[in-house]
Amino acid sequence: MLRFVFTALTAFFLLAGPAAAQIAQAKVDALLAADRAFSAAAAGAPTAADALAAMFDAEIVAPVPPRGLVAGRDAVVAALRAAPGFGEPGISWAPVRGGISADGSQGFTFGFLTLAAGDPARRERKYLAYWVRRPQGWRVVTWRAIPRQPGAVSTAMLAPSLPGFAARARSDARLIEAHRTSLAAAERAFSDRAQIVGLRVAFREYGREDAMNMYSGAGFSLGLDAVTANFDANETTSPVSWSTERSFVASSGDLGVSIGTIRANRPGAEGRPDSFPFFTIWRRDAPDAPWRYVAE
Repeated sequence: MLRFVFTALTAFFLLAGPAAAQIAQAKVDALLAADRAFSAAAAGAPTAADALAAMFDAEIVAPVPPRGLVAGRDAVVAALRAAPGFGEPGISWAPVRGGISADGSQGFTFGFLTLAAGDPARRERKYLAYWVRRPQGWRVVTWRAIPRQPGAVSTAMLAPSLPGFAARARSDARLIEAHRTSLAAAERAFSDRAQIVGLRVAFREYGREDAMNMYSGAGFSLGLDAVTANFDANETTSPVSWSTERSFVASSGDLGVSIGTIRANRPGAEGRPDSFPFFTIWRRDAPDAPWRYVAE
């Protein structure tokens, strides 16, 4: 095991630096181009849900409130077809930021999406997608789009989320499982910490400086100050807890997505759900560094 760790760390230091940044930039540019290409092809789809199906992976696991987590491309597409606006033609989207793993095998994008049908007040949306590079190209393994609040937004591209080193993609099941275990442990520790200090403090402690939260406002909350401003400063404990139920993690161990369910710690008001699905994208600067969330 020590030899294995030494070899991995040696590869990390040999491949770190400006050359790694150039490699990563080229890879994230390719991912962003794939995202845009799927949007361009959406014009010919019979429904918005079918347009999205073209980029969905067979193993997709997506949060679909109030149904919870829905697994499998056919099931996710069927759920979307039943949602207002998605069962009719017309959808387009464009990313404003992308991120990539050190081995180039996984990445994420987020941006703005527009539906042509459904409630006009809910047509303008924000989306977040996590991608895995398959033999046939980039495919989405988890995705969500939520209505955005009224207001002006910037569609200018943001700086990409890049790794600090480059690595080759590996198919070592033991290695990937170890990364998935460490990611699930980080998610659980995040939830446990929130029970003690509240969501605002926990979100600051477990987030990266360039973190994004998509839930509030017309655009995205960018940076820890903006993210944590969404939470009550006087709250000293968390009303909810959560954990990982499914995950995808790059073999380089620096990027992954944790998918699960958030549950209320106490029964909610009548008619309100006491649980809802989520996913969080995490990054770390080295295979043995702490995980910190980068987008949710």
